[in-house]
Amino acid sequence: MRPKNPQWLVAGTALAGLLFAAIGVVGQSTPQKSLLALSKRNHTLAIVDPNTLQVLGRAPVGADPHEVIASSDGKTAYVSIYGGGRYHALSVIDLVGQKALPDIDTGALNGPHGLAFGGGKVWFTAEGAKAIATYDPVSAKIDWIMGTGQNRTHMLYVTPDVKQVYTTNVSSATVSILEKVTLPPMGPPPGMRPPQGSTPPPPPPGGNQPRMDWNETVISVGKGDEGFDVSRDGRELWTANAQDGTLSVVDLTTRTVTATLDAKTFGANRLKFTPDGKLVLISSLGDGDLVIYDAVSRKEFKRVKIGHGAAGILIDRDGNRAFIACGPDNYVAVMDLKTLAVTSHIDVGGEPDGLAWAIRP
Repeated sequence: MRPKNPQWLVAGTALAGLLFAAIGVVGQSTPQKSLLALSKRNHTLAIVDPNTLQVLGRAPVGADPHEVIASSDGKTAYVSIYGGGRYHALSVIDLVGQKALPDIDTGALNGPHGLAFGGGKVWFTAEGAKAIATYDPVSAKIDWIMGTGQNRTHMLYVTPDVKQVYTTNVSSATVSILEKVTLPPMGPPPGMRPPQGSTPPPPPPGGNQPRMDWNETVISVGKGDEGFDVSRDGRELWTANAQDGTLSVVDLTTRTVTATLDAKTFGANRLKFTPDGKLVLISSLGDGDLVIYDAVSRKEFKRVKIGHGAAGILIDRDGNRAFIACGPDNYVAVMDLKTLAVTSHIDVGGEPDGLAWAIRP
């Protein structure tokens, strides 16, 4: 038992207060719509009120957090703990209680990075394992894995009907399209007949039922493709190719590259369409400009100075604002999409990166 030392009690209370203030586990109540922002340096997830732009709470996450996604009910956040392809965990945050929950150990699926939430499951890339997988929060299990056979399977997009998955493979300079398909029942091996007069063996469990499988299409794009997005009408996929400074436009119907744009966006990190589908925003780790392209003419529209380099991009659903994580400047820039001017900055912690919305019905 510790001695009842008033000085120790005062010092301990003060230290506890500093720790809670630093981590921000206890904060103001989380609003129905929240902006989530990761800090790589502080290893925290900030919960921000998008109306006041005030940080309402922070919760600790694992080392080297990169991307964040929220569950469809807006109550839980999942954070990929990357480690350059070495780590194997997803941090989990209770957004209502603003506190950390036990990590998800992804095991041999090391290097989790890209995240999506669809069909009630967490989808994630495992860069070190060259794979994509899903985690079911209900069963608390990883229940599906598919290898891409590509190097550095990085970012991720899952269609609303969860029947197609798109991913960029940075070091292979490719895009993978995974499509869920229905196959006929397995049945007996072709040409196999039971001996004359014998009773045919029963089919294997589920043998008379259609089977679900995934087919992969691999498309070559520019070198160092990383950030990408799908157009609002679902017809095109644009990638930002960091090594050669180009943008690749993929027709998702024909699954071919229809245009390669010399955008001079070297070091490009993320790419996002505006909700109206008219503009494409591209951030770069090595450049302080946010490059804006006209999606129809496929020409550069404007460059906006936002800092000294940027990563994550998040856009309001109403299309009024864009939030850009400027790591070297230690802030999230807020840009008015009507005037294309930076109007504010948010301090979410050192070296911000992944951004996401959490919306509770």
